[in-house]
Amino acid sequence: MKKSLGGFAAIMLCIAGPTHADDGAFLKSFAGSWVGKGTVKTDADSKPIKINCKFASSATVSSLTLDGKCTGYVVFSRAIGADVKTNGETYMGTYTGSSTGPAGLNGNRSGDALVLGIRWAKEVNGDRAAQLKLEKVGDNGMRLTTTDKDPSTGKNIVISEINLNRP
Repeated sequence: MKKSLGGFAAIMLCIAGPTHADDGAFLKSFAGSWVGKGTVKTDADSKPIKINCKFASSATVSSLTLDGKCTGYVVFSRAIGADVKTNGETYMGTYTGSSTGPAGLNGNRSGDALVLGIRWAKEVNGDRAAQLKLEKVGDNGMRLTTTDKDPSTGKNIVISEINLNRP
């Protein structure tokens, strides 16, 4: 099993949702600076590591770019990023930060969240699929949650959860 810190920004199955007329305003609500904390697992069997993160985000009516850095144990640091574009129906893009290389993103908006399937460059936890949920939390909060299937149980587990706020 290949270990990966790619779960930072991380992972979810594509869930279809309705097209939203206000996607431009929704995307723009993610723009700005963000700081926060969370946890990440290096693989399905590992214990969570506490992390501190900083992100800068820019957005247009049809795109969102996240650039961040997360640090854990003051020992390791990883740059994390995502570029997502929408055609009004689906969202697609690229996630960077995984030790396996750039990963593809594809999904939809569901309420106050983007639910994006991840296609890793190489196997992580026994396959190349995972899910990332990028969720607005109130006016000044954002949560990034990555989930993956535990290869030993087949159940979905949280690989990373990062809770961010505007400074």
